[in-house]
Amino acid sequence: MIVENSDWLLVQRVQQGDNRAFDLLVLKYQNKLGSVVSRYIRDHDEIKDVVQDAFIKAYKALPNFRGESAFYTWVYRIAINTAKNYLMAKSRKVPQWDVAVEDAHSYDGSERLADTLTPENALATKQLEDQLYKAIAALPDDLKTALTLREFDGLSYEEIAIAMDTPIGTVRSRIFRARASVDQEIHHLSSKSA
Repeated sequence: MIVENSDWLLVQRVQQGDNRAFDLLVLKYQNKLGSVVSRYIRDHDEIKDVVQDAFIKAYKALPNFRGESAFYTWVYRIAINTAKNYLMAKSRKVPQWDVAVEDAHSYDGSERLADTLTPENALATKQLEDQLYKAIAALPDDLKTALTLREFDGLSYEEIAIAMDTPIGTVRSRIFRARASVDQEIHHLSSKSA
């Protein structure tokens, strides 16, 4: 893959002492990692601090990076661990995720969605989103991580297996169980509110 090859070339340049190459990796992935960290931490300044800390950890560990996984998968795992460690150090729990309806404009087909957002539809969409994120937040960590890597970040099963250091069959099983649990919880919550 071209992206992975260019990342690997940049990593090799960093390993040979070219710090500007690492700056390019930071520029390329800082927003993605910010998005990842924002699932755990809400405060914008804290997100920036955690992302910066994750990149510092990645930079220090880069001499040992051998390209056995994609750079993004590797730094993604570092960012998740850094966010979790940050929350534990602050004695905080992982928060529930909240996606605003306004964020729909970043997805394909958003123009059609915007045309249908009457106040009633917006409220129903918000309620469904709340139910979805409550259901995801209630999952055990291993299922939640596998599901979010697949559904929100679009990682392949192979990339998830590497990121979670888990066999691919286990990843498939976790994603299946997570989806089933979320479906069941949304159905349960919907039937209670009807």
